[in-house]
Amino acid sequence: MVTHPFHPLAGRQLPVLYALRTGRGLVLVCEVDGVRRVSLRQEWTDRGPPAGQARLSVEGLTALRALLDTLRRDYSIYDEEGR
Repeated sequence: MVTHPFHPLAGRQLPVLYALRTGRGLVLVCEVDGVRRVSLRQEWTDRGPPAGQARLSVEGLTALRALLDTLRRDYSIYDEEGR
């Protein structure tokens, strides 16, 4: 089922013909009305992770915190030097 809220086929149950692994993840090639094929990222279907789960992972938040700490430290040098 297409779960991406803004996809034109949202809510439709489509047969999966095959899956392709790409640099951005898994892509499902599905059949629409028996006449055409459409490629859908796995995250846009009910076969992907639940919405929001991957975006707020502990690992992702930890990496974001490290980046923010580095930026804060780098910019605080400018504040102390009066630049």
